[in-house]
Amino acid sequence: MIPSEADIKRERDAARVLRKSPWWKAKTHAAPQCYYCKAPLTPEEVTMDHILPLAQGGKSTKGNVVISCKPCNTKKGAASNIETILAHPDFLPPA
Repeated sequence: MIPSEADIKRERDAARVLRKSPWWKAKTHAAPQCYYCKAPLTPEEVTMDHILPLAQGGKSTKGNVVISCKPCNTKKGAASNIETILAHPDFLPPA
């Protein structure tokens, strides 16, 4: 099911709340690295990526968000991991 604009806005708001949570702050300050390319990141370089994108019905929950570098997050965009791998075979998240 394709989410409505209201659903996506609600999840973006939830992501903003999650980014301010102690859980996310702990993840981003404890030697963060990109989930996809494994590059070490500073807390300022960290972006939040939804494994299942909001545009595909993903939620802003602890189980659906990972730390990502900006280049990987941009490359992935609103695609799922599988769609991204098919479009970019060099983009392989961890097994």
